[in-house]
Amino acid sequence: QVQLVESGGGLVQAGGSLKLACVASGNIKSINVMGWYRQAPGKQRELVAGILNLGIPSYADFVKGRFTISRDNAKNTVFLQMNSLVPEDTGVYYCNLKQPHNGDPSYDFWGQGTQVTVSS
Repeated sequence: QVQLVESGGGLVQAGGSLKLACVASGNIKSINVMGWYRQAPGKQRELVAGILNLGIPSYADFVKGRFTISRDNAKNTVFLQMNSLVPEDTGVYYCNLKQPHNGDPSYDFWGQGTQVTVSS
């Protein structure tokens, strides 16, 4: 099994910054993808950014140029630096890890989520 623990959420004014962190523990495979999703009230969960264990990032269009994802493989930790935050970035941010598990080549493990609130 895999456990994911997020930290770093909070309340920030528009234009401000926050940095999220997620530590993975348990049976971590050598090849995986770690990332961040978010869910705003009344909306579906959506991908924010992901990064391969090789360090190749990808971003949703709505965060390009504002958010940066990075990871420390030695510590099984993924980070999300969020700059120029806007109220539309408000939501619960979930850490995600995709790796082979029980025959599924890309099984999703999830953290419990951390609240990010951006005030106008």
